Amino acid sequence: MDIVIDEIAADTFRISSYSPEAGFTFNQFVVRDQQPLLYHTGFQRAFSSTRDAVATLLDPATLRWIGFSHFEPDECGALNKWLAIAPSATAITSSVGASVMLDDFADRPARALMDGERLNTGAHTFEFLSTPHLPHGWDGSLLFDETERTLFASDLFLHQGEGPAVVETDIVGPAREMIASTFSSPFAHSIPWTSRTDAMFKRLMLLQPNTLAVMHGSAFRGDGAGALSDLCGALGAASAS
Repeated sequence: MDIVIDEIAADTFRISSYSPEAGFTFNQFVVRDQQPLLYHTGFQRAFSSTRDAVATLLDPATLRWIGFSHFEPDECGALNKWLAIAPSATAITSSVGASVMLDDFADRPARALMDGERLNTGAHTFEFLSTPHLPHGWDGSLLFDETERTLFASDLFLHQGEGPAVVETDIVGPAREMIASTFSSPFAHSIPWTSRTDAMFKRLMLLQPNTLAVMHGSAFRGDGAGALSDLCGALGAASAS
């Protein structure tokens, strides 16, 4: 798959590959800073091409932090390969992610961040958000760059196609279409609606993000709180159907 690299916010780069088989993109994000951060490792089998893409932005060996939302191959499948080439790199995850998944899976201990804990990488400060089952997984979490007001949204807003790196128009419509397209498939209800989902969305809205770094699809720049509100409504309606 061809890789495209775009700067979606200051020193924040989207590394994107389109999969015709899946019908959507797989995106990793690099924040270039004193302590560089990679968000999403990509698949293990795609490590070489992802590493080469990162190398156009910085020396991969200098990575300090590796983050992801939840334990899935596209999110963290290549984690150990990154740890092998970046001797100072540490994975960041939730307490559940560290104890239930990475204590066995990762070749080096992860740093378990508490909900609301801050991580400073130099010019950027990130807030770690524990979001169990949002988008999915007991270990679910999201990361918010307070400096650039970028929310690393993982599978939220997943949509099909090989669109531009960033859109400033409707991102919820395509996500709603993707939700509807899975209703009769094994992938229905991939984002479960729980008793805490609405409250977690409201917390994300209060962050007032101006960029949404989406794992599958275009990033969004604009009223992030409004987009989150609309997505929450779409998921709530889907859960009732």
